[in-house]
This record gives sequence, structure tokens and C-alpha cells, in this order.
Amino acid sequence: QVQLVESGGGLVQPGGSLRLSCATSGFTFRNSVMSWYRQAPGKERELVARVSSYGTIFDYADSVKGRFTIARDNVKNTVYLQMNSLKPEDTAVYYCNADVAKNYWGQGTQVTVSS
Repeated sequence: QVQLVESGGGLVQPGGSLRLSCATSGFTFRNSVMSWYRQAPGKERELVARVSSYGTIFDYADSVKGRFTIARDNVKNTVYLQMNSLKPEDTAVYYCNADVAKNYWGQGTQVTVSS
């Protein structure tokens, strides 16, 4: 079975940092583009970042470019999102997703940026 387990969220002050992790199983992780999405209250789910299977090609939403970094470990089958210079508008539930298992979503991890 496909499993996606996000972790690392929490409450952080504006300007702070968090590192999210998504531990995966049940699919061929090394063959899949991996993505981070987020959904804020009352908003549509939006793509935040994507990384290719080899970890060499990256896409970022304009709103996070220069602040967030996506990375992956193909031995641990884990994808990460390093979030720096956090803003209140980054507040959302963050989810990871695999292109080879698009219909599967984990519980997400809550990120709240507030003073």
C-alpha cells in the first residue's frame, strides 16, 4: 500500500524556519517526481515545489521561490521541504505527493506562522 507520512510542522514566528519531511513507502520512490502541496483555510490546494526523480530539476511556486528548498533522499525514500523566512501567508497544511501515485495523500502536517 502507498503510504505518505508528513511531519515537521508546527508553530513558528514570522522569519523562522521549519524542515518538513515526508516518509514514503508502497511505490518506486526513485522513479517518481515528488511534490509538496499546501492548502490554507478557504483556499485551493496549491503546488509549492517539485523535484525530479534524480533530484536535479526543481520547480517552485513564485510565492516561495528563494525561501523554500525541496530535496530528496532516494535511499530513505523521503522528500524534504526546507522552509526559511516564513511568512504568515505560508500558514497551511502541507502535503507531499508522488506523480506515480497521484491519488494518494497523507494526513499532512500543519504549519502555522504567527507571532
